[in-house]
Amino acid sequence: MLRVLFLTFAFFSYSFGAESVTIPTMNLNLSAPDTPGQLVSSLNILVVLTLLFLAPSMVLVMTTFTRFVIIFGFLRQALGTQQVPPTQLLVMLAMILTFFVMEPVGTKAYNAGIKPYIAEEIGYEEAFNKTALPFKNFMIRNTREKDLALFFRIRKMENPQTVADVPLSIIIPAFVISELKTAFEVGFLIFLPFLVIDMVVASILMSMGMMMLPPVMISLPFKILVFVLIDGWNLLIGNMIAAIK
Repeated sequence: MLRVLFLTFAFFSYSFGAESVTIPTMNLNLSAPDTPGQLVSSLNILVVLTLLFLAPSMVLVMTTFTRFVIIFGFLRQALGTQQVPPTQLLVMLAMILTFFVMEPVGTKAYNAGIKPYIAEEIGYEEAFNKTALPFKNFMIRNTREKDLALFFRIRKMENPQTVADVPLSIIIPAFVISELKTAFEVGFLIFLPFLVIDMVVASILMSMGMMMLPPVMISLPFKILVFVLIDGWNLLIGNMIAAIK
């Protein structure tokens, strides 16, 4: 499992810190193992290749992608534009912002662990710990103490003294919970002004006796107009990035 995490950190850090990456060649031969050691090596490769399919998901839950994509989903629901912007565009925008926010973390992880490991200056375990440390620091800064304490209490573990003492198996779920809470808080704040517009339009239609006319049909142009006038995308994205520690 540690090897899979190390490969995940290496892949994520390469995208930020590596100026030129040499892709190694692979020679895959299918033959019966001659010794037990060869069988163990083959099984390890099979397990690593299987778990590598989960690596992108692990990267997503260790970054701000969850927060961004949920907030954008709330924004589209609040506007009432149904499939505009399309889901693919919102996901790509969330991914681009995630890479923008995580670039310093990935660069620091690459320079601290991956680069000296490739140069054979440090061993595997030291490289893993140094690569994981920037990600740990980032996740802990954006994790509530209450969420972190929850998983320590479930595991019945003592409180850590340093960031290095906090295992990734506790940081990751606590970070995801904190990101979900933050995203829902921002989503609630996004809904409020648009809800007021819907209520005002519905009240005006009822006072005019137009009860059969859907209020959403009338309020949608006003909500889009308000969002454009306040430069909503600039305001929302700027505040979301500023809130990340």
